[in-house]
Order: sequence, then structure tokens, then C-alpha cells
Amino acid sequence: MEDNEYWTTGQIAKRTGLTLRTLRYYDQIGLLKPSHVNHASARLYSKEDLVRLQKIDTLKYIGLSLDEIKSIIHGDSFPEQDLRSSLMLQKEVIRQKVAHMQYVSKAIDEALDMLEKQAETDWDSLSEIIQTIHTEQDWGEQYQSALRLQARIRLYDTFSANKTGWHRWFFDQLGSEPNLRILELGCGDAALWSRNRDRIPPSWSIMLTDISSGMLEVARSNVQDNSGRFAFLAADAQSIPFHDGEFDIVIANHMLYHVVDIGQALSECYRVLKNDGLFYTSTMSKAHLQEMEQLAREFSPDLRVLDDVMERFHLDNGTEILSSRFSVIDLLRYEDYMKVDEADPLIHYMTSTPMNARDYLKGDKLKDFRSFLNEKIIEGNGSIYITMDSGFFRSRKKSL
Repeated sequence: MEDNEYWTTGQIAKRTGLTLRTLRYYDQIGLLKPSHVNHASARLYSKEDLVRLQKIDTLKYIGLSLDEIKSIIHGDSFPEQDLRSSLMLQKEVIRQKVAHMQYVSKAIDEALDMLEKQAETDWDSLSEIIQTIHTEQDWGEQYQSALRLQARIRLYDTFSANKTGWHRWFFDQLGSEPNLRILELGCGDAALWSRNRDRIPPSWSIMLTDISSGMLEVARSNVQDNSGRFAFLAADAQSIPFHDGEFDIVIANHMLYHVVDIGQALSECYRVLKNDGLFYTSTMSKAHLQEMEQLAREFSPDLRVLDDVMERFHLDNGTEILSSRFSVIDLLRYEDYMKVDEADPLIHYMTSTPMNARDYLKGDKLKDFRSFLNEKIIEGNGSIYITMDSGFFRSRKKSL
């Protein structure tokens, strides 16, 4: 398509394989309205419309309803012209769904094996299959979560001054001693390991846990390790299902502030560590990204950006909290900052947080806020400075 060229409904149908009826229905329900209607009342679609149509079709393929898709399309703050980011996001969610399907397939294979070994139906296995199928089924929420994560990663990757990267730096602090048994709690998508795949000593044994079974399958897919170094288990940090003194290292990477009972989790981490073992727990200080919150409050006293959950465990109160179980505690900081020279990446980050920004910044308020940020960029000689202050506590277990 050349610049300023539009396609009719018939041309779109012919080129994509969608029916005229489908396109007209999308128009009727407000899911995909053409950008222009000419003097002859012909509906004309632009390149941006085609990008939106591709996204709609992929989300439908993932299994979302048209109502869910409509909510995502209308609430998506990423520009339609950013096709690469959109396609990468769609690929990530499809990959998560494939991982989940493989998880279900494995449960069925295990049930078939049981049936071959015994004549009676294994009702427990059938119940497990049903439970597995219904685990992490909300693909609309999965897409939204991936979208928000992408917004954060994009801001950090584009504007962070420290190009080492958090995960590479953090991994360096673990050392390279052979034959370590390592437990990571709340591993998420296993980014710590997937981004250091080429650097993991072959003699390490690594147990990755997360409270979400679906997230564990994503972690398994990301790690892509056939060496047997990794194992995966759904587990709660407040009740770790391992014996006393099993691990040389326990890791809680940017997750401890989410745990309901932090004290109980610390007791469990202490218990499963070997004597002289190390507990690595990372977080941020209260100064981290504070300029974002200040900009939001300056624009409107009602606008909130940073999640209050950070107040529960941060670099400023972490030593006191950890000292309830550990006596030898070191704090190491990751030196970094951002100079952001575009408004939209900041907006995308702000609307990705659990606070009220994504509901507040809509319509005219969103336009006004973008103008406000652009003025701040000009005032800052071409950029907005954002403080980044993260790090981790390294605590050593010393038996009494």
C-alpha cells in the first residue's frame, strides 16, 4: 500500500480471505470502523486499519471473544503504526498458549499411561486434566499482562543508561562456584535464566517455582533447557515444599513485596537454606521512578502511577525486615537512570501499572497529558530525567 492509499471493503476481503459479512459486522459493532467513507458511500480502510484487523484476527485465533477483543483494541495505548511491538506481543501470548496446550497434552499422556497399567479408570488423573485445562484460561488477561510488561521493558531497554541490563548484572552477583543447588521463588517468566542461558555453569541444579502453574509453563518454554539442570514446581513462598537445608542459594527477585506474610516467607527461606547459604532478594528504593509520580501529581492530584505495594519491602526498610531471620546482610545497588525524550513510552509505562493511570488517561485527558509531558521534555533540554534505584540484599544463613 502506498502512502495515502485506501482499500475498499471488497479489496480487503479479497486480500485477507475474510468475508464481506465479517467486515461489515466488525464495522456494525464498532470493532473495526473504516477510516474514511467517500462521496459514493464506499467504506475505505487505511494501513492502520489493516494493522488493527490483523491484531483482531490473531486475538480471535487465541480464543478471545469479540467483546474481549473490542475492549483490548479500544484500550490499547500503543500506536497502530508500531507494528513490530504489536506482532511481538501477539507472538508472546501465542507462545504462552502453546506452552499451556503442551502442559495439558502432558497431563493427558500421563493419564493414558495410567490406563495402560491398570484396568480401572483413574478418576484422580481425569480430575487433574480438568483442573489443568482450567488453569490460566483467561487469555484476554494474559494479553493485557503481556502488553503491560512490554511497556515496562520497552522503556527500560530504550532509555536506561546502564546497558549491562539488570538480569545480566544480577546473575553476575551469584558467582560461578560449581555444584550449587539454587531455588528461585516467584520465577515469573524465568528471564533471569533465559537471558543468561549461555553463562549457567553445567553443574548447577536449579529449581524454579511460582505460585502460578501457567506462569511456570511460560518459564519452562523460555528456559528451553534439555540438560536436566532445571526443575519446575508450583509453590507458595510462605510454604516452601522442600526439606531443611536443601539449597545453597535462594532467590526472590522483585517479588517479596507481593507476599502476604513476608515474615513467614523469610522463615521458610531460612529453613531451606544450608548453613552458610545465601539469600538474594531484590527490590527498589522509594526514590525509584519517583519523577513519574511527581509528574502525574503535577498534572492532576487525582492521578496515581506507582504501586503502593512497594512500601512493604524496599531498599530503605529491607535490612530491618530481613534482620528478623538473618544476621549477615549486605546491600548491593544497581547504578542506573533514564533520560526519556519521548512522551508516549512514559505514558505506556504509567498506564501499565495497577494504579488508576490507564483509567484516568483517556480521551482529552490523555491528549492534555501528552502535551504536558512534551512541554516538560522541552523544559528539560530535550529529556525528562528519571531516577532508577534498584538492588538486592545478600543475606547469609548463620545457624545459632
